[in-house]
Amino acid sequence: MPFALYRKWRPRRFEEVVGQEHVTRTLRNALRLGRIAHAYLFAGPRGTGKTTTARLLAKAVNCLAESVEERPCDRCRICQAVNESRLIDLIEIDAASNRGIDEIRDLRERVRFSPNEARYKVYVIDEAHMLTTEAFNALLKTLEEPPPHVIFVLATTEPHRIPATILSRCQRFDFRRLSTAEIAGRLEEIVASEGLIAESEALTWIARQATGSLRDAVTLLDQLAADEEPITVERVQRALGAGRWDLVSQVVEALGESETAQGLTLIARAIEEGAHPQQLARQLVEHLRAVMWIQWGHTETLDLPAEQMAVAQRHAHALPPEILPRLIRLFTAAASDMRTAWQPQLALELAFVEAALACQQVRATRAAPAPTSALAPSPVSLSPAVGTPAPLPSAAAPAAGAGTGGLTLEALRERWASILKAVRAQSLPTEALLKSCALHSVEGNIVVLAWPSELLRDKFQDPRAKAQALVEDILSHTFGSPVIIKNIVARKTRRGRSPTEDPLIRRAVEDLGAQVEEE
Repeated sequence: MPFALYRKWRPRRFEEVVGQEHVTRTLRNALRLGRIAHAYLFAGPRGTGKTTTARLLAKAVNCLAESVEERPCDRCRICQAVNESRLIDLIEIDAASNRGIDEIRDLRERVRFSPNEARYKVYVIDEAHMLTTEAFNALLKTLEEPPPHVIFVLATTEPHRIPATILSRCQRFDFRRLSTAEIAGRLEEIVASEGLIAESEALTWIARQATGSLRDAVTLLDQLAADEEPITVERVQRALGAGRWDLVSQVVEALGESETAQGLTLIARAIEEGAHPQQLARQLVEHLRAVMWIQWGHTETLDLPAEQMAVAQRHAHALPPEILPRLIRLFTAAASDMRTAWQPQLALELAFVEAALACQQVRATRAAPAPTSALAPSPVSLSPAVGTPAPLPSAAAPAAGAGTGGLTLEALRERWASILKAVRAQSLPTEALLKSCALHSVEGNIVVLAWPSELLRDKFQDPRAKAQALVEDILSHTFGSPVIIKNIVARKTRRGRSPTEDPLIRRAVEDLGAQVEEE
């Protein structure tokens, strides 16, 4: 009888488990030392190998191989019985459908009997968090004083719902979500062994869609392999109901320019071409998340094709950093609302309209006249249009004839927006931090910055962070002569609260601190 690919390729030895070496290594060492616990808790996201590892543990403790190092050998009759799901001493219980006290009382009666053909009876309780409170209480007595021939493995995706009394009697192992690269690598092995034809980028698409679940990825691969056609990116997108990335990019560009009508038209076009509104919202969230990470200088963790990375980098220079968290929350909420919405497309359209209005509001705020208070930071002009790549200036261009006499408080305020733009091109954390200070005064070639707290001042002038040195270089280049910055603390703030309550400024402080630690 043919098996689904995820069952056919289920690991049969510990070394075949993908991405959970911290778990399998500890279990193998416990087997080698003879330190088998009577109860285990396997916690982690779905599709990461919890039940598979529980079955491997059952094989290993009952394997007939003489050498402990070889267990499970996958050759003896016990291992074969587990592989074929016919070992009666391995009892798998679905707690979602057997969650009551009567089922657990029945289990307590049966654990007294010795194993039929193996050394240990292994009970694997899947989705253990679904058990009722009464069922947990009934199970507790058995976990406290279990028979020596019984091992319990509780598997759950929600360990916080397991009572503390149960947790304290189990050895806990946390399974982590798999990376895109780990899943794609496993898919390549399966494709090669099964004689399938698949584009490497298509497998990456599948891996990314699986969001850390290897089982979901293999299931989708199995679905695509059924047509006996080469697995291409286009086929994967059709199967996922995903929109073309060029349309996703255009939607983001319309969003940044507050072109509401154009954005709604693009969304409608993507859905007409087969994209599902929920999947399209997820693509927007994924893309905006990548933009946010690029703005904060953390591109090493992004796993995007070159074309998508280039688009995300362009958008990172065009979208204001302070608006991105709100945009991501809007589209994330829309994707969640679509599960119960009678018209999913409407939830996405409303999220886009609200996001476009938010971008328009930021543009209007940044274009407002500078405040008259000496302690208020000057506004920053909106970044270039999303549709065109933003330049990356190394410094603000100096004015014609600028020199020592050109540096005045008025001249500095007039050019503060372009200076901040030049700082942003070099360091987003420094730009965000600089926005929390105010231009206090100019004394010759000395620019005095007023900071609302010692913490922000110290972070800025820390020589290891190089933030002050960067700004001094840009000011010197702007005015054509050496400029020195002097920092003072002025505790008055515009909004009557500490600027470190602003998440953008707080993140800038943390990032500058991280740079110092790395150096």
